Parts: sequence; C-alpha cells; structure tokens
Amino acid sequence: MFRSFLIYLSKAAWAQTLFTSWGFAWKAASRFVAGSKVDEAIQVVKALNKKGINATLDQLGEHTTTADEANRAADGIVAVLNEIQVAGVRSNVSIKLTQIGMGMDGEVCRANLFRILECAKKHGNFVRIDIEDTPYTDNTIALYNEMLGRGFTVGTVGMAVQSYLIRAEADVRELVERGTTFRLVKGAYKEPPELAFPKKADVDANYDTLTSILIDASLTHHSELSSDGRIPPIPAIASHDEKRIAFAKSYAEKVGLSKGGVEFQMLYGIRRDLQDKLAEGGYPVRVYVPFGTHWYPYFMRRLAERPANIWFFISNYFRK
Repeated sequence: MFRSFLIYLSKAAWAQTLFTSWGFAWKAASRFVAGSKVDEAIQVVKALNKKGINATLDQLGEHTTTADEANRAADGIVAVLNEIQVAGVRSNVSIKLTQIGMGMDGEVCRANLFRILECAKKHGNFVRIDIEDTPYTDNTIALYNEMLGRGFTVGTVGMAVQSYLIRAEADVRELVERGTTFRLVKGAYKEPPELAFPKKADVDANYDTLTSILIDASLTHHSELSSDGRIPPIPAIASHDEKRIAFAKSYAEKVGLSKGGVEFQMLYGIRRDLQDKLAEGGYPVRVYVPFGTHWYPYFMRRLAERPANIWFFISNYFRK
C-alpha cells in the first residue's frame, strides 16, 4: 500500500511542486542523482572508472507533452553521447522513450530515436531503451524492432525487461534469439494483478528464470563486454538483491559462462560496497548514473523500491 502511494506521488504534479520547493529535498535526492549537468555526471563516471566500474548515463526526464520538449530532450541525449566520446569514459547511455515523444507523437519519437542511435553508432557506443509502464510496452518493443530493421544492430541498441510482468518471459524468449541485450530489473511501476505478479516470491522466481534464459543466450551468442566498456553482454543483471546476484553467478558458473559474459548493474548511490566487491571479483559492473533537473519522479521511485531510502530522506528533514 505504501509503495503504491509513493508511485502515485511520483506522477502527481502537485506533489512534485511541493516537494521540490523544500530546500532539503535536493540534498536527499543528490545521494541518487549525479548533479544537474552532464559535466557533473561525467566526473562521477570518471571516479567510477578509476575503480574499474563502468557506467550508463541517464538524462532524467519522461512524459514530454510537446514536440519541442521531446526534441530538446533528444538534443540533450545526443550531447551526452558526444560528451562521453570527448571525455573518453567507459559509459553508454540509457533513455526513456516517453522523454523523446512516445505517448505524445509517434513520429517525433521515431525520428528522435533514429538520430540518437545514429550518434551512438558513429561513436561506437550503445543506447539502452528503458522499459516503462505497460501502456508503452508493445510500442517500445515495436520501435526497437523497427530500428533493427533500419540497420542498427544489437551492439548499438538494447532493451530492458521487468520480472514482475507476466509477459516478460515471452518477450525475452522472442527477442533474445536475435542477440538482444537486456537489462533485467524487478519493476518500479504500479501494475494491475492481471499484468504483474503481486507477490514478491513470484517476482523473484521469475527474475531467476529470466536470468537463466539470458545467461544461456550469452553462452550461445558468445556475448561479452566490449574492451572499451561501452557495449554490454546480453545479460545485465540489474539488482541490489544479493540472492538474485548469487543465483546469477552460480548459474553462469554452472553452464560455463565466462565472467565477461554477464554484467551486474546497480544504481548510483546504492550498495556501493556490493558494486566494489563484484568489480574486485572480476565481474563487469555498470552503475546507472542519472543526472538533470527532472529528478523528482526518479527519486520517488527509488523511495518506493527500497524502504531504507525513506529513513535517509527523513533523517535529512530533521537535521539542522
């Protein structure tokens, strides 16, 4: 119930206006957001790279309502790809299609995604399409397939999948045959029980099932992290849940997949100890580094995902 309320707040304009007016709010959010500008985020990536950890940069924002907003967001993403190239850091980018026009104008979204991928291809970089709530799932997959049909490869663009969705296994089995790379997450949106598993145990079980499918595909396709740290292998196990991570490591060892064939992903500001431990153990680790002024929805979803984050926020409220 509390999680649902926080997800509701993440989409409520009145709550965003109120919350972002509080002086301490950014102080709390900055634990999870790497500044408001791309140059600040690049400095965070450099620090991660020094520890042997790769990154994916996310210019925060979603659900644009005009073509101008969507086009400006796409301009920003192209600029991020250019900044990565100039800085020479080990990072790719992650995007949300609703930020570049999906849900508002399909043609605007299509054109923006094409030019983002053209930039990534020019630089030999990679774009991860984040998966959003279910009203956008079919269109997201269709647009991904369209981009493959227009000449982009699985080395330039990949997908994400949420293990709490009942449809997730079918989607993964279909797309992984093409060598599609996936970021595997549990899911952070409110969905009805006919679309998503309501029980945590079922979400976790499905997560492990999807992990097995992706690891098997990585072995079949001889998929490994690129030497420059930008293009990931097929499985990106995006979780802070040590049981899910342990399962992935155990299953990869069981089937004989090399450490470079599976990547572990975590969020900036969460479980840094675990990030370091995995990297020191020889596994590819990638940290999701969000930045920008549109941080409110992202921050609220982080609170919904992990109750411990709420205490961090409250403690800042009462700190003098």
